[in-house]
Amino acid sequence: MIEAMWIWGAIGILLLAVEMATGTFYVLWFGVAALCVAVIIGLLPHLSHALQFALFAILSLGSLAIWRRYYKKTSADSRVGQAQGEEIGRMGIVTQACSLSHVGAIRFTQGLMGSRDWAAVSTETIEVDSSAIVIAVEGNALRISKIV
Repeated sequence: MIEAMWIWGAIGILLLAVEMATGTFYVLWFGVAALCVAVIIGLLPHLSHALQFALFAILSLGSLAIWRRYYKKTSADSRVGQAQGEEIGRMGIVTQACSLSHVGAIRFTQGLMGSRDWAAVSTETIEVDSSAIVIAVEGNALRISKIV
């Protein structure tokens, strides 16, 4: 009969291969936990099956929770060709009035992310020829605020 250590090792390697195929980083922690259980069984060969499964669950879910807590995903993958936050704080002139219910437009003296004219949204009413500042990017529009 195959020893439990080799079964856990094979499961760990299989899970790591699945991780390499998907690249999600979620399966990685289950594979590493299975390999850790294999090493523990190698050191303590008389562990019960229930304790083996409990160790696997604790190690895999614990390492996954720790990774999720400290992993900071940057949004660079959805902003190809754009500098991070470069547009925030830029000032321009409103060319079409905007308000809470109406999308307007803003123009910059120097191009912003490849264009001088942008759709603009705001929670306040901003009239034509008013100066405004970019406070956020929302899809294809810039959220602006009136400069007082």
